[in-house]
Amino acid sequence: MRVTVGLAQLYPKLGDVQANLAKHLAFIDDAVARGVELLVFPELSLTGYQVQDLVPEVAIRADESDPVFGALLAQSQRLDLVVGFVQRDTRNRYYIASAYLSGGQCLHVHRKIYLPTYAMFDEARYFDAGETARAFDTRFGRVGLLICEDFWHMSPAYLLWQDGADILIFHSASPSRGLDQADRLGSSRWVELVNQAYGSMFTNYVLHCNRVGYEDGKNFWGGSSVVDPNGEFVTHGHYFDEMLITASIDTNQITRTRARLPLLRDEQPHMVLRELTRILSKPTNEKE
Repeated sequence: MRVTVGLAQLYPKLGDVQANLAKHLAFIDDAVARGVELLVFPELSLTGYQVQDLVPEVAIRADESDPVFGALLAQSQRLDLVVGFVQRDTRNRYYIASAYLSGGQCLHVHRKIYLPTYAMFDEARYFDAGETARAFDTRFGRVGLLICEDFWHMSPAYLLWQDGADILIFHSASPSRGLDQADRLGSSRWVELVNQAYGSMFTNYVLHCNRVGYEDGKNFWGGSSVVDPNGEFVTHGHYFDEMLITASIDTNQITRTRARLPLLRDEQPHMVLRELTRILSKPTNEKE
């Protein structure tokens, strides 16, 4: 099955949910006109990244009673959507979250598991951490969602793969940091290598949408991409420019790649579970 996917590499306005909702609706109109069936927005696409003390003001509930979320649910009658937002739960805890919307329904909400608190990051000061990594069924197959720092740790992606995900959707607000010896952005090089590694190791499609623009001295590099089950780029967006990137993916490629390279067939998750249980059962001094 061929699926036309879109990556909405946008520049959100910090703290202005209504302005960002309007921008989402404009991207959706453009995507529908271009035949997109699945449109992915970046991390915190409805709020901007550096929300800090604005968190309670920009947070929304992930159900149709919330006017912002309800508007996006209505748009998901036109195409499937992955959106990024601050989620307020029933006990007024706040999470960096992404939601997969389809046919007027919310199929899944993922809460960011790993909240970075190093270098320029201080997410754990403002957000609670998610505790699950679970795949879910869509009309295009079984999918897994992760947010930025989550996919710098192999365990969530591995769990989604074992839970049946054949399409991994990652979105991020990744800022520009450092240069390598070829004057290439260090942050973009690292993320792109991880995306290609996950595509080839898990023989999955990897869809990655990263934002652009500036906030509080941070520059976000964009470069959104699609990687196929062979670890090759299907498409790659421009760095730094707001744009809609489209690509066609062929889910039959997963079958062809796994016939040639049966890594999923030969994986031994029971061995992983057994050995992790053994490692975690050691006294603390032995682990060190």
